[in-house]
Amino acid sequence: MDATFADTSALYAVLDRDDAFHAEAAAGWRDLLEADRPLLTHSYVLAEVVALAQRRLGPGAVRVVHDDVVPVLAVVWVDERLHGAGMTALLAAGRADVSLADWVSFEIMRARGIRHAFAFDRHFEQQGFTLIPPAR
Repeated sequence: MDATFADTSALYAVLDRDDAFHAEAAAGWRDLLEADRPLLTHSYVLAEVVALAQRRLGPGAVRVVHDDVVPVLAVVWVDERLHGAGMTALLAAGRADVSLADWVSFEIMRARGIRHAFAFDRHFEQQGFTLIPPAR
Protein backbone atom coordinates (compact mmCIF):
# COMPACT_ATOMS: atom_id res chain seq x y z
CA MET A 1 0.00 0.00 0.00
CA ASP A 2 1.24 3.48 -0.84
CA ALA A 3 2.46 5.61 2.01
CA THR A 4 1.01 9.04 2.69
CA PHE A 5 3.25 11.93 3.62
CA ALA A 6 2.14 13.86 6.75
CA ASP A 7 2.82 17.60 6.58
CA THR A 8 2.96 20.24 9.31
CA SER A 9 -0.20 21.93 8.00
CA ALA A 10 -2.36 18.85 8.62
CA LEU A 11 -0.67 17.55 11.76
CA TYR A 12 -1.01 20.93 13.45
CA ALA A 13 -4.64 21.26 12.32
CA VAL A 14 -5.42 17.92 14.00
CA LEU A 15 -4.16 19.35 17.31
CA ASP A 16 -5.72 22.82 17.22
CA ARG A 17 -9.52 22.86 17.55
CA ASP A 18 -9.47 26.53 16.50
CA ASP A 19 -7.61 25.85 13.25
CA ALA A 20 -9.69 26.54 10.14
CA PHE A 21 -8.96 23.00 8.90
CA HIS A 22 -9.39 21.16 12.22
CA ALA A 23 -12.59 19.25 11.38
CA GLU A 24 -11.23 18.10 8.01
CA ALA A 25 -7.84 17.26 9.51
CA ALA A 26 -9.33 15.24 12.38
CA ALA A 27 -11.56 13.29 9.99
CA GLY A 28 -8.68 12.74 7.55
CA TRP A 29 -6.40 11.58 10.38
CA ARG A 30 -9.01 9.07 11.59
CA ASP A 31 -9.55 7.81 8.04
CA LEU A 32 -5.82 7.34 7.45
CA LEU A 33 -5.36 5.49 10.74
CA GLU A 34 -8.40 3.27 10.12
CA ALA A 35 -7.20 2.47 6.60
CA ASP A 36 -3.92 1.35 8.16
CA ARG A 37 -2.16 3.36 5.48
CA PRO A 38 1.54 3.94 6.25
CA LEU A 39 2.20 7.55 7.30
CA LEU A 40 5.61 9.09 6.79
CA THR A 41 7.11 12.45 7.72
CA HIS A 42 10.54 13.87 8.46
CA SER A 43 12.33 15.45 11.37
CA TYR A 44 11.96 19.02 10.08
CA VAL A 45 8.17 18.60 10.03
CA LEU A 46 8.28 17.29 13.60
CA ALA A 47 10.35 20.31 14.64
CA GLU A 48 7.80 22.64 13.02
CA VAL A 49 4.81 20.90 14.62
CA VAL A 50 6.39 20.86 18.07
CA ALA A 51 7.37 24.55 17.82
CA LEU A 52 3.86 25.57 16.74
CA ALA A 53 2.15 23.39 19.33
CA GLN A 54 4.40 24.63 22.13
CA ARG A 55 3.98 28.29 21.25
CA ARG A 56 0.27 28.28 20.41
CA LEU A 57 -1.21 25.43 22.46
CA GLY A 58 1.23 24.79 25.28
CA PRO A 59 3.23 21.87 26.65
CA GLY A 60 0.20 19.56 26.82
CA ALA A 61 -0.09 19.65 23.04
CA VAL A 62 3.62 18.84 22.72
CA ARG A 63 3.00 15.79 24.91
CA VAL A 64 0.17 14.71 22.56
CA VAL A 65 2.53 15.03 19.58
CA HIS A 66 5.21 13.02 21.38
CA ASP A 67 2.95 10.33 22.86
CA ASP A 68 0.16 9.95 20.30
CA VAL A 69 1.24 11.32 16.92
CA VAL A 70 4.92 10.41 16.50
CA PRO A 71 4.44 6.71 17.34
CA VAL A 72 2.18 6.19 14.29
CA LEU A 73 4.57 7.93 11.89
CA ALA A 74 7.59 6.58 10.07
CA VAL A 75 10.12 9.38 10.53
CA VAL A 76 12.88 10.15 8.06
CA TRP A 77 15.67 11.89 9.97
CA VAL A 78 17.08 14.66 7.80
CA ASP A 79 20.79 14.17 7.24
CA GLU A 80 23.34 16.39 5.54
CA ARG A 81 22.57 15.02 2.05
CA LEU A 82 18.82 15.50 2.39
CA HIS A 83 19.24 18.96 3.90
CA GLY A 84 21.53 19.87 0.99
CA ALA A 85 19.04 18.62 -1.60
CA GLY A 86 16.28 20.66 0.00
CA MET A 87 18.46 23.76 0.22
CA THR A 88 19.52 23.39 -3.42
CA ALA A 89 15.85 23.18 -4.49
CA LEU A 90 14.92 26.18 -2.33
CA LEU A 91 17.72 28.31 -3.78
CA ALA A 92 17.03 27.18 -7.36
CA ALA A 93 13.33 27.98 -7.06
CA GLY A 94 13.99 31.48 -5.79
CA ARG A 95 10.62 31.58 -4.04
CA ALA A 96 9.96 33.15 -0.66
CA ASP A 97 6.73 31.24 -0.06
CA VAL A 98 7.99 27.63 0.05
CA SER A 99 9.98 26.58 3.11
CA LEU A 100 13.08 24.45 3.39
CA ALA A 101 10.96 21.86 5.20
CA ASP A 102 8.62 21.73 2.20
CA TRP A 103 11.48 21.27 -0.28
CA VAL A 104 12.82 18.44 1.88
CA SER A 105 9.31 16.93 1.89
CA PHE A 106 9.11 17.05 -1.91
CA GLU A 107 12.56 15.46 -2.19
CA ILE A 108 11.57 12.59 0.11
CA MET A 109 8.23 12.07 -1.62
CA ARG A 110 9.76 11.93 -5.08
CA ALA A 111 12.60 9.64 -3.99
CA ARG A 112 10.15 7.22 -2.38
CA GLY A 113 7.39 7.44 -4.99
CA ILE A 114 4.88 8.90 -2.52
CA ARG A 115 1.98 10.53 -4.34
CA HIS A 116 -0.33 11.57 -1.49
CA ALA A 117 0.16 14.23 1.17
CA PHE A 118 -1.94 14.66 4.30
CA ALA A 119 -1.66 18.42 3.98
CA PHE A 120 -3.51 21.67 3.52
CA ASP A 121 -0.51 23.36 1.92
CA ARG A 122 -1.22 23.99 -1.78
CA HIS A 123 2.50 23.85 -2.55
CA PHE A 124 2.16 20.06 -2.51
CA GLU A 125 -0.46 20.26 -5.27
CA GLN A 126 1.72 22.69 -7.21
CA GLN A 127 4.49 20.08 -7.07
CA GLY A 128 2.15 17.40 -8.50
CA PHE A 129 1.06 15.61 -5.33
CA THR A 130 -2.52 14.78 -4.31
CA LEU A 131 -3.81 16.30 -1.09
CA ILE A 132 -5.64 14.23 1.52
CA PRO A 133 -8.23 15.42 2.27
CA PRO A 134 -8.82 17.03 -1.13
CA ALA A 135 -8.45 20.81 -1.24
CA ARG A 136 -11.55 22.90 -0.68
